[in-house]
Amino acid sequence: MSIQTTDPVADMLTRIRNAIAVGKTEIRVPTSKLKFAVADKLQKINYLEKVEIEEAQPRGILHIVINEENAPARINEISKVSTPGRRIYAGVSEIPKVKSGRGTVLISTSKGIMTGQEAVKNKLGGEILVKVW
Repeated sequence: MSIQTTDPVADMLTRIRNAIAVGKTEIRVPTSKLKFAVADKLQKINYLEKVEIEEAQPRGILHIVINEENAPARINEISKVSTPGRRIYAGVSEIPKVKSGRGTVLISTSKGIMTGQEAVKNKLGGEILVKVW
């Protein structure tokens, strides 16, 4: 039996939200280049503790450590902005601020996944993928 989702990034974000809600510190999801890029960027901007790929058959497993044991999660809210049925694009002047700059958005640009601040600095627009704070 194969579990196929139409939006794998949204599925990964839902697993992260659910794990935080019940107090778990780590999750495992089937890997893809996009999911790894999003999780890796979240780790680099200090919302996730650790992201690594575990080799498995038929495909690898993305192991995400949300926070250390006995430490609070750094993510208050995380959601997918673009969906398969409704893509949301923004030019460099239209990139939204999350919670008056306390949060961030992840944008898929022609140069890869970037935060909103990096995209403005590089003068790039793109598809708004994730909103997190």
